[in-house]
Amino acid sequence: MLDKQHITNRFISYVKIDTESDPNSNTTPSTKKQWDLANKLVEDLKAIGMSDVTIDDNAYVMATLPSNVSHKVPTIGFISHIDTSPDFTGANVNPQIIENYNGEDIILNAEENIVLSPDYFEDLLLYKGQTLITTDGTTLLGADDKAGVCEIVSAMEHLINHPEIKHGTIKVGFTPDEEIGRGAHKFDVAKFAADWAYTMDGSQIGELEYENFNAAAAKVTFKGKIVHPGYAKDKMINSMHYVTEYINTLPKLEVPEYTKGYQGFFHLHDMSGNVEKSVIEYIIRDHDKDKFEARKTLMQKIADDMNSKYESDIVAIEIKDQYYNMKEKIEPVMHIVDTAEEAMLQLGIKPLKKAIRGGTDGSQLSYMGLPCPNIFAGGHNFHGRYEYVPVESMLKATEVICKIAELTQECYK
Repeated sequence: MLDKQHITNRFISYVKIDTESDPNSNTTPSTKKQWDLANKLVEDLKAIGMSDVTIDDNAYVMATLPSNVSHKVPTIGFISHIDTSPDFTGANVNPQIIENYNGEDIILNAEENIVLSPDYFEDLLLYKGQTLITTDGTTLLGADDKAGVCEIVSAMEHLINHPEIKHGTIKVGFTPDEEIGRGAHKFDVAKFAADWAYTMDGSQIGELEYENFNAAAAKVTFKGKIVHPGYAKDKMINSMHYVTEYINTLPKLEVPEYTKGYQGFFHLHDMSGNVEKSVIEYIIRDHDKDKFEARKTLMQKIADDMNSKYESDIVAIEIKDQYYNMKEKIEPVMHIVDTAEEAMLQLGIKPLKKAIRGGTDGSQLSYMGLPCPNIFAGGHNFHGRYEYVPVESMLKATEVICKIAELTQECYK
């Protein structure tokens, strides 16, 4: 039986370590503070009895739990990321524990009138009677993905303490910089040496995902000319007006706030500018590869059309692919998804198969030769002050890891 207080304490010890990543940094990890959790994980993994515990020059942590059966079993892995999103501060996280949640509003911060309410976040009502860990309203929590980190360490500890649970060789890995799209960039797949793996990086209990967005980033730069506004006629060119024209030419309803499921989008997430120069940055997302390519083509065409219209190179666009839909790599080995689904069913969890409206390290790792579907870690409302995680969901995720290991070896007896 897993110890609820033990996993709670471990999770809180992790989220109190600031590991926010930085997209503007060129180092790996992108922030020095990620080393603090990486080094702690090395200590924790050694303390619970894991073998081959290593940390490389880029803060990637790996370890092995040797097989405890005599028959040959494929090596499986479990992976989570240690960084938190730069979208909202992860410094000075002060978790609050809500015992026996009653289904009503949770006051996160009375002074600033910050309330976590089921009237807005309906998923809260799924967890009445459970123990919730929330923020204090001033930071994110870091359940994305320290819940996954905690679950993997806790599952390995449970398997070590309960050798009657039979399993093959298990690899665990912890990556930096997933939140800025670089988590898999320097992951040593050959060193990890698993036949397949699972990222513990999903949200609601039961989530099981093997599809994700195709993703690209676009940076659009607009050139203008500055002159004194009193003498500007026929001379001034205001780059910010071009920005408005560009934005308004894109499909207005194909944005995150108006899309769901398999619908893709253009997401304007950053903007800066003045008369002489303006820059806007988008992320482009679609599950369908052809529609994904069409979105990139459209953004380029709008830029080309504006340059032609104004007979000048006023717009420059740079588009970079980030990751692709892992479905293509998972479907040939669907038995790894089936095993995870069966593990959930045996534990009384209703599997929620769905496409990720985002990406994980697993999407990139799948294209690097390590098929890697995604499993729930339990958290909700990631990347902001309303983030929370039910402790019971973390316990169930930990049990799922153990059950996958057990079922995998049974399949190869």
